Amino acid sequence: MRQLRHSGKVAAVRKSSLHHQVAQDIGARILRGEFAPGALLPNEAESCRAYGVSRTAVREAMKMLTAKGLIISRPKIGSRVQPRESWNLLDREVLVWYCAAAERSHFLASMHQVREILEPEAAALAAANHTPSQLKTIEEALIGMHDATDLGAWNLADVQFHVAILWAAGNELLVPFGFLIESALGTMFDFTGRHNQDWRKAYPLHEAIVAAIRKRRPDSARKAVRVLLGDTGKVLAQQARETNRERRQAKAVTKPGAKPAIRPRATKQNA
Repeated sequence: MRQLRHSGKVAAVRKSSLHHQVAQDIGARILRGEFAPGALLPNEAESCRAYGVSRTAVREAMKMLTAKGLIISRPKIGSRVQPRESWNLLDREVLVWYCAAAERSHFLASMHQVREILEPEAAALAAANHTPSQLKTIEEALIGMHDATDLGAWNLADVQFHVAILWAAGNELLVPFGFLIESALGTMFDFTGRHNQDWRKAYPLHEAIVAAIRKRRPDSARKAVRVLLGDTGKVLAQQARETNRERRQAKAVTKPGAKPAIRPRATKQNA
């Protein structure tokens, strides 16, 4: 009997993961534009064959995607992709799919705008409202950044730092934003860190934020965050310029009749 119960639990987990995997694949394809707004998804039978799952798994997947605002299902019509304005981008999974599917420069610019709107005021609230345990969590994240030996460890601590400030703001409505933007911040920090010659130079900027929060100085905390975001904005702007320049060069090379770029001959000085 014990073995049968265990087998039943395993089967339930497998069943659950199957419909989740189907929803994840279809959702990611919608975000990537493979299924455009207004398009009908493959019918139930086609999806069963394509994914090798039961009708129940497909139906549960469609329910998940409907709840996330990505599709709408009608009897005898099928499942149709909703307009982009209906998509719940604040859903944690949808946001992950969006991070992966969106054009990198567009995503980073949008995410930076969200941070400029949200984080300075969250830090000011944290300076006014934090508890000792919340301050300790922020400080521990700062220590994690200080002790990081590689970019991956730094980014993990950096995400924890900013999420901890949202929690310390004392506004319960801000807490879900911390969970939701966690993966988006990770993607952003990975990009800015890799394109920043010395990512550790941002440590004093984070340290200034903690000092202002610790001293309960909302205005100073707000300003310190804006300085940090200004530094991030410079990295993003520089990378955007480089990306645009590379695109222009690629267009010039592929343009019909375009002449290949002439490279200077090597000399003893520049060889």
